[in-house]
Amino acid sequence: MSNRPYLDWNATAPLHDAARAAMIAAMDVLGNPSSVHSEGRAAKALLERARTQVAQAFGAEGADIVFTSGATEAAGLALAGRDLHCSHVEHEAVSSWCVVDAPVDAAGQVCVADPARAALQLANSETGIVQDLPQGLAVCDATQAFGKLPIAFNWLGCDMALVSAHKLGGPKGVGALVLKQGLDVTAQIMGGGQEMGRRSGTENLIGIAGFGAAAEAAAQAQAQGVWDAVAEIRDHLEARLLEAAPEGIVVGQGQKRLAGTVNFVTQGWKGETQVMQMDLAGFAVSAGSACSSGKVRASRVLRAMGLNDSQASSALRVSIGPGVTRNDVDRFADAWAQAHKRYKARAA
Repeated sequence: MSNRPYLDWNATAPLHDAARAAMIAAMDVLGNPSSVHSEGRAAKALLERARTQVAQAFGAEGADIVFTSGATEAAGLALAGRDLHCSHVEHEAVSSWCVVDAPVDAAGQVCVADPARAALQLANSETGIVQDLPQGLAVCDATQAFGKLPIAFNWLGCDMALVSAHKLGGPKGVGALVLKQGLDVTAQIMGGGQEMGRRSGTENLIGIAGFGAAAEAAAQAQAQGVWDAVAEIRDHLEARLLEAAPEGIVVGQGQKRLAGTVNFVTQGWKGETQVMQMDLAGFAVSAGSACSSGKVRASRVLRAMGLNDSQASSALRVSIGPGVTRNDVDRFADAWAQAHKRYKARAA
């Protein structure tokens, strides 16, 4: 087993044991959920059990859960053909479909003139900042928040929500669009009419079974207060980083954030360089959203919050979850402090 501390949970969380067990069991379910024979009905029962697990974990009883290949596909299903507005702090899976004109303040909060024509995230993947969502919102991107925050779709006050399995301990390649009952969307994938006619194609039963189990496990862990312990470790790490680099900026410090997200800016020291140096030192971290990690550019999220280009290209994201220990982050902080000392010596 690897001894490398994994500190990139916002990119993808480790697969939960319950999800792994559910997926292995689903491999032995032979039938197609659309078939009417006994084998097909067994597969359909497994599919609907997972749908119920996701709905209950997300507080979406009575809503429609449409399984997709991930939150990106769910975003396309929700947003295609609609004239919605968003800001630059949204994930590109959302902003690519929207008019990007909503203003963002220095605290990372977005102001929308008409919530019914807007798409907003609940929690930002780069900074962890949690939005104060308005009622009547058209689309809520709950991808990072689901499983980490005490939320329920039925009181978020939005029409639709996007969720993904691999952010909460499920497998990659499966997610869902959550629809307020009575609403509909135009199918983007045509064919056999699966998923209530909204997303054709034989369902990814193995992945969906893992999603359901992971969602249930995440809800149980959250109720047990595991993320409170994660927040304490996050705060300890931020203190260690500031001790090594007092000039650094903890983005979102003092605001409501995801318990396990640290975004630390050391102006002039490129985030990509830090990621590579920490990788060589034995730690998995990120310079921002995983979907943009191969692109050398300043973070548009941080620029929208008012940071300059030098600052926005010098951010390091460390994201942790249950199971990451104080010793893990201390080892990281020690390695990072040594690398920072070398950077300062070269820059002098």
